[in-house]
Amino acid sequence: MSAATWQVCAACGSEISETDPHPRCPRCGGLLEVRHRPPPQGGHALRATFDARRGVWRGALASGVWRFIEAVLPNAGEHILTYPEGNTPLLTSAPVAHWAGSPALLLKHEGLNPTGSFKDRGMTVGVTQARRIGARAVSCASTGNTAASLAAYAALAGLPALVLVPKDQVAAGKLAQALAYGARTLLVRGNFDDCLELADQASERLGVYLLNSVNPFRLEGQKTIVFELLQQLSWDPPDWIVVPAGNLGNTAAFGKALEEGRAWGLIDRVPRLAAVQAEGAAPFASSFRSGFARLDRVTPHTLATAISIGNPVSHERAARAIRETNGVVTTVSDDDILEAKAAVDGAGIGCEPASAAAVAGVRRLVKEGVIGKTDRVVAVLTGHVLKDPATVVHYHQEREPRPARANRPVEIEVNLAEVERLMRG
Repeated sequence: MSAATWQVCAACGSEISETDPHPRCPRCGGLLEVRHRPPPQGGHALRATFDARRGVWRGALASGVWRFIEAVLPNAGEHILTYPEGNTPLLTSAPVAHWAGSPALLLKHEGLNPTGSFKDRGMTVGVTQARRIGARAVSCASTGNTAASLAAYAALAGLPALVLVPKDQVAAGKLAQALAYGARTLLVRGNFDDCLELADQASERLGVYLLNSVNPFRLEGQKTIVFELLQQLSWDPPDWIVVPAGNLGNTAAFGKALEEGRAWGLIDRVPRLAAVQAEGAAPFASSFRSGFARLDRVTPHTLATAISIGNPVSHERAARAIRETNGVVTTVSDDDILEAKAAVDGAGIGCEPASAAAVAGVRRLVKEGVIGKTDRVVAVLTGHVLKDPATVVHYHQEREPRPARANRPVEIEVNLAEVERLMRG
């Protein structure tokens, strides 16, 4: 391909145009990857270009995704659809760092994107690409966050949206967003993997543009989480980047960002990736233990619904990311996730359960000696605390035995003396 950007099939090596509408390889059905020719300027000049845009307040370059347009979709031009998204903070929290046993821990809070999750970074690129190819409608399968983001960006673009979610397995906050933003919402009597298979089939038969992370343009947007945190660290990479792992789109995107960042001279060394799964939904962790010799599909069971996925579509891409960064994959229990979430919430930061898996994973890897006490670590919080209010209320009001961090509300009469007594107590 002579173009600056094109697509390559990871399975058969076929190359197709960047504007080909197929979400998978039209020859073999394999996963596609977006490739870019290295920008003509060297790493130092490219960093300077990206840094100069941090002061832009309006238009596409105000976005924490499109600020890095040369590494995302250089030819997007007038088709760019942006909220804007990104520009999320890199937070220091002594209480969370102490709980995790990692003094240099930083938290990249992607829950502060417009619809409350990191999905907005991928969706701005995915819907922009849908506009470029003239898509008539867009669709996705989702555990909630993708549906919310797709619905919002489709509404901004004026495109019909179809979302398929597993019935009774989506947090109320996320389902409410999909409905509020006007997406045609189907409650499927199955799990996420069933929804994705159905969405895949519907996309092929009905010609609806599929915007799950099988779509390579989604990952181009999600790469910018890494570019932005590196920029926030003055392009001095941390030792570790720790991320929750469900369908593995972020793990794959992070590996791609680090590979390109080093190849283009943005960074001179690559952090190690740590992917963290819930014990009840851990096919990737099982595969890691076998040296990625196989992927066993599982029936997922975890309260962290955003990563409750038993057959992750980006397995091969994520496995490559772990290999190339000398990374690791670990698991944490639902109890670990709830304890980590309470620590993050109690520090005034807040996150959804799947996000807390990253912090719980840091704690486990520190205890095991995989992450050193002095290592610089960035844990990615993928979603906002209000994405799953039912879990918060259950933990603090109803869970038994009462967790140490539970903040039980107290019912009183209309009596100032009772207020005074409780405040003193």
